[in-house]
Order: sequence, then C-alpha cells, then structure tokens
Amino acid sequence: MEIETAAIVELLLLLLIAASLIAMVTRRLQIPYTIALVFGGFLIDVFHLPIVERMGPEGSTAGWLTPEIIFMVFLPGLLFEAGININVRKLLENLAPILTIAIFGVLIATLVTGYAVHRLTGLELLPAMVFGALISATDPISVLALFKQLGVSKRLSTIVEGESLFNDGTAVVLFQILLAATATGDIEPGEGIGRFFVVALGGLAIGLTLAYVASRVTAHVDDPQIEITLTTIVAYGSFLLAEHLHLSGVIATVGAGLTIGNFGAQVGMSSRTKVAVWSFWEYVGFVINSLVFLLIGIEVHIVDLLGYWQPILLAIAATLVGRVLCVYTLTPVVNRFTEPVPTSWQHVLTWGGVHGGVSIALALSLTMDFPERGLILAMTFGVVAFSIVVQGLTISPLMRWLGISMGDEDEYDQIRVRQMAVASAQTELEALRNRQILTGPVYQKLRAELEQAQAQVEDRVQTLHQENAHWAEEEERVARSQLIRAEKAAIQRAVTDGLISGHTAEEMAAKADQQLEKLVGPPGH
Repeated sequence: MEIETAAIVELLLLLLIAASLIAMVTRRLQIPYTIALVFGGFLIDVFHLPIVERMGPEGSTAGWLTPEIIFMVFLPGLLFEAGININVRKLLENLAPILTIAIFGVLIATLVTGYAVHRLTGLELLPAMVFGALISATDPISVLALFKQLGVSKRLSTIVEGESLFNDGTAVVLFQILLAATATGDIEPGEGIGRFFVVALGGLAIGLTLAYVASRVTAHVDDPQIEITLTTIVAYGSFLLAEHLHLSGVIATVGAGLTIGNFGAQVGMSSRTKVAVWSFWEYVGFVINSLVFLLIGIEVHIVDLLGYWQPILLAIAATLVGRVLCVYTLTPVVNRFTEPVPTSWQHVLTWGGVHGGVSIALALSLTMDFPERGLILAMTFGVVAFSIVVQGLTISPLMRWLGISMGDEDEYDQIRVRQMAVASAQTELEALRNRQILTGPVYQKLRAELEQAQAQVEDRVQTLHQENAHWAEEEERVARSQLIRAEKAAIQRAVTDGLISGHTAEEMAAKADQQLEKLVGPPGH
C-alpha cells in the first residue's frame, strides 16, 4: 500500500511538472495548451517511464484514468468551475440554441453516428448506439481557450460553452439508458424518454437546491476559507447525492455551479471572498484539465490503435456526419424563433465539437463482457485523439478564414476597456512625474494627449448609452451592488473592532441584503 501511495504521488508530481513546462512552452509558441498536453502525454507514453504503470484491462489503460476517478474527482470539479464562470443572463438569452443542440442535437448525433457505425463496421446495433451516445459529449476546452485568445463574440463563446455543459449531461443519461437496453436486449422509446427527463430534471433540482442553501449560509459568513470549502462541498456533494438517487450528477453539478456563480456570489460573498473563490476554482480547473489531457495522451497508445485503423477512420467519419446533421438541421429551425446564429458560427459549432475526457470515461466504464468492448475503446480513443489534435489545431485557421477573429467583441466592451486603459496610463504618468522621471514639458505633452483620449472615450461612451440604455443600466446595477457589498464589509469590520454589537450588525446587513436582492434580479454576474 505504501508503494502504491508513493507511486501515485510520484506520478502526480511528474504530471504537474510536465503540465507546468508545457504551459510555459505554449505561452511562448502560442499554441493551444490542451493540444500540447496531449502531445506531452504521447511522449510520456512513448518513452515508457517506469512510474507510468499499465494497470488497466488488457493493458489498454494506464490505470489512472479510470471512470471512477474521472466521474468522482475530475468531472465535478471541471463542471462546477465552468458553471460558476457562465453568466446566466447571457445563457438565458441563448437558451434556445443551447438546449436544442444539447438535447435534440445529442439525440440526432447518437442515432446517426450509432447507425452509421453499425452499418460500416458490422458492430451490433445497440452497442453501436452506446458508442454514438458516449462520443456525442463535447469537451471544447481548447476551443474556448482559443476564443479568449482571439477575442471572439461573447455570444458565440456562451453558446459553445453552454452547449458543452448541458450536452455532457444529456450524453451521460442517454448512454446509461442505452447501456441498460443493451443488457436486456430491448428498449422502450417512451420509457426511455420519460426516464431521461426524470433523471435530468431531478439532478437539476438537487444542484439548484443545494447551491441555494449554501448561498444563504455564505451570506452570514465572511471567511474565504470557509466559503471555498462550502463551494467544494456543493460541487461534489450535489454530484454524489444525485448519483446516489439515480439522477444526473452531471446536470446537478452544472446547476449548482450556475447558482453559486450567479446568485450565491451576489448575495453571499464579499469582494475578497469572490477573488479567493474564483482563484481557487481557476486553479482547480487548470490542474484537472492538465491531468486529464496528459492522461488522455498516455492512454491513447498509437501503436495499439494501428490494428483498428479502418474502424477508427469510419468512426471519425460517422461522428463528424452526426455532428454536421446535429448543427445544420437544428440551428435553422431555432433561428426562426430567436436571434439567428450566423452560418459562420454554425461552421465553428460543427468543427469545434471536440471530444475529450467524458467520452473516454464512458468508454472505460463498459464492463469487460460488453460486446466488442475492445473495438469501442479503440474507436473512442481514435476519435478523441483526432478531434483534439486535428480539429483543435485547425479551428483557428477556420475561424480566421471565416472572418471570426479579433474585434468581434461588442463595441461597448472595447470602449470600456479603452477607458480603463487610458485611466491606468494616467495613473502611471502621475507616478512617473512624482518620481521626477519626467521633465515638465514632456509631462504636460503626454498629459494633454491622455486627456484628449479620455475625452474621446467619454464622448463615445455617452453616445453608446444613448443608443442602448441597457449598458448604462447594467453598469449602474453592478456599481450599486459593489457599493452595497462594500457597506456590508464595513459593517463586518465594525463588529470585529467592537464598534457595534453583532445583533445590530445582523439587522444592518439584512437591510443591505434586501437592497442587494432587488438589484440582482435574475441571476447574473
């Protein structure tokens, strides 16, 4: 047991060292971090480092990327970290395309991919459908990182990230239903659809409830360590409770993350706590993503896959066709009832549907006696490797060819950043002047230039406010919320300093909370 523990610690240290080195290299080379991680995993596997033991079934896995580890350790952390960073207001504005693709799109992709694999490879129909379900989950981490680098539209980022969050839940539930059908040899469509909605909605209810309770608790606590611990409990507790009740743990964690990020952070966290909580979960996301993608590289043994090259190529083609039909048949329908999703975005949604850890975890969870398990594992590894490397490396040229690049942010966002940049430059100019680094004439010249730039920015901001009152209203709402939270922090300090009693502080804080709730309205941050 001591040797196993030491081996685990050594492996984790090796992976963290590799992740750190790869992160530093990718910053210099400007290549997607997750793709570089997979290549790093390939190299670790090729050099046969002694610490990377082959413990999996049939020597096909390294024994570390097990479904239990991914589902119980990695997945809740990744989903929660993604959930707290999504703006629910923007999510609700794009809910139609997100849910349509995440629910009906996954169903279409599963049926098309599964049937195509059945016809092309000779795999039995139900096992082929199981493969279709597990491979329909998308994991666009590298794509979203590229979005941030290129500065694409926030709406496109929201659609891609929101669809990925919810299609994971849909794919997992559909996978479980088809898995049970394979065991019995029969499936009842009506019963399957009913079970799907019970599992999905039940999981969502658990996530929302636990997160709401935790948010109310954090409203009476101003301790970053305690509140970080509570968010961790909510992230993993919602997942485990939902799974224990045979509901969707994935959707429960997504719901919990959305609630904490958009409601709990507004009503129950001070500014310093929010910084601490977001920093903690950003680090958790970095570590988990690093480990998962390195382990995927280690898991995908290129030599072993060569024996399955033909069904892998067929599976890649079938998966792409399923994704194409999913996006291009549903999006035009949604466009008739909501703000249209441009054709160029549809291309990105199709090619950016990268597959990753969730698909591999589902494939590994298949029992040893599952029909053609080896073939399904090989096809899954092959599709994941292709999507991460090929699609991940080509999505940037595709977006540039489509004209989706820098400058696609809203003009208001650009002008606000310009406003902050000018203010920062003015502060630095004054600091240079105070340290006698600048002479009077040069200082006056630079000051006049910055004042002119500031006046131009202020004029443009005023014009944009007149054109769209929503921007001014949202800015005022955020500012008022920040001011009220500052008042609450001052009240807490007054209690600590003994200026007022705890009872008086609670009454004052309660009034501040009431004002804050009126400002928050629908969740959003």
